[in-house]
Amino acid sequence: MTEPHTWPTGRLLSVAARLVEHSWQRFLATRDLTHAGLIVLHLLADGPCSQRSLAQSARVTDQTMSRTVERLHRAGYVSRDADPHDRRRTIISVTGEGREVHAEALRAEREDPQVLGAVQDYEALRGQLVELVMSLGVDRAVDLRPPAEPD
Repeated sequence: MTEPHTWPTGRLLSVAARLVEHSWQRFLATRDLTHAGLIVLHLLADGPCSQRSLAQSARVTDQTMSRTVERLHRAGYVSRDADPHDRRRTIISVTGEGREVHAEALRAEREDPQVLGAVQDYEALRGQLVELVMSLGVDRAVDLRPPAEPD
């Protein structure tokens, strides 16, 4: 087997993505969270939002968002309330517990070597990844939605 420093960049990115995804899954599972749930908590950081708007922002179907919100609700991370202006709409709000677990995940992303590995300059890595995604045209990329989360 060849050493990683000899691998092409594409292989490095692919392997790194899989390793980070697996470490995130382990971290999140201990907090009864999924990747999709973390995305929802991030989207709710600016305030309550309708379930449909969450689905659109996350680029998932309404049904997928419904399952994700249900799981977050069971964990105590979000509340669901009928919209006072339109009882057919559901408004999702993050709870105090949800804010805490979201903040913990953000800290772990930057500081926990078990989550992201031995990244020396997190902000530089993040900046380069954003530049890469933007320059390759995230809008024209294949469907980037995560697979539906199990109930």
